[in-house]
Amino acid sequence: MKFGTKAIHAGQEPDPTTGAIMTPIYQTSTYVQEAPAKHKGYAYARGKNPTRTALESCLAALENADHCLCFSSGMGAVDTIIKLLSPGDEVIATDDLYGGTYRLFTKVFEKMGIRFHFVDMHDFAAVEACVNDKTRMIWIETPTNPMMKIIDIAHYTAMANRLGIWSVVDNTFASPYLQNPLDMGADIVMHSATKYLGGHSDVVMGALMTNSKELYDQLAFITNSCGPVPGPQDSFLVLRGLKTLHLRMKAHCENGRAVAEFLRAHPKVGKVYWPGFPDHPNHEVAKRQMRDFGGMISFTLKSDSFDDASELAQSLRVFSLAESLGGVESLVGHPASMTHASIPREERIKTGLVDSLLRLSVGVEDMEDIIEDLRQALEKVK
Repeated sequence: MKFGTKAIHAGQEPDPTTGAIMTPIYQTSTYVQEAPAKHKGYAYARGKNPTRTALESCLAALENADHCLCFSSGMGAVDTIIKLLSPGDEVIATDDLYGGTYRLFTKVFEKMGIRFHFVDMHDFAAVEACVNDKTRMIWIETPTNPMMKIIDIAHYTAMANRLGIWSVVDNTFASPYLQNPLDMGADIVMHSATKYLGGHSDVVMGALMTNSKELYDQLAFITNSCGPVPGPQDSFLVLRGLKTLHLRMKAHCENGRAVAEFLRAHPKVGKVYWPGFPDHPNHEVAKRQMRDFGGMISFTLKSDSFDDASELAQSLRVFSLAESLGGVESLVGHPASMTHASIPREERIKTGLVDSLLRLSVGVEDMEDIIEDLRQALEKVK
């Protein structure tokens, strides 16, 4: 079954009672049992809900996974993964990381005795140098947020397999339409389903996929015990959003390419970070592991001025100044003061995340309107 067909049909059957083609919203907290401990697979909604089950089945199919779990947020999914670890364990993570993930790692789990190494994963030797007998996990984010670094998934999953440790890939920026890390050897794939999977900026959710029954059982136990589960209404909204994922991603990619090329040719723009450029670091890796290059772009101004970047962001009309990404509407963000404000400035600067950097989530509006919006805003920059 091809991707678009799976996005529309996987895990979903007409409602057996009414024939409704859309999976119903099972708005219930509990289920009547035939006898004590005898039920139809559902006992209490923290553990399972039929609407959520349909969503998890569809997401598993899109990531070519055997198992999926959904969460009340992307951070709930990340939190559950790290709870696989014990005090004294260590994690190697990319140095360009979503600010919320960095904050959770350093402000919550480091206090519990788990150590995190943030390393430039373009440097294989530097990553190897961090490995010791306490290393339990490699955390990969690719493309990274917001510098659009491309990490070689196959290299690091092979390394993790050799070391006998877990490999986790945050696939939020790419979506399963553009890459499938489990096919490249990853143990766990994580998504903020708030973004491209939902696609309409109306739901907050996370998801994990794996092919390991053992890992799934551990993650499911933690999920049921700690309770970071989504409600049926949110599950319905993401399930609905998935039905157009393949169509939306085609438009995101087409518009993203046009915006990246426009920005690179503009005299007021400094650096443009988009993995589709042949000279983008690890472009060949991106060509190998991705089907296209997506609609996420970061760029700086030649003035390297925060004030100019702020003026540009506020002058846009099609783009809205907001956090998040992956919706049908175009968004602009200032990572240093928004999504990555929790990362110390000196650490941000090391990765290239300067104060003038802007991040675009290019939507699916008419391409001409998107380009014209950027053009008129750039004209106002000195």
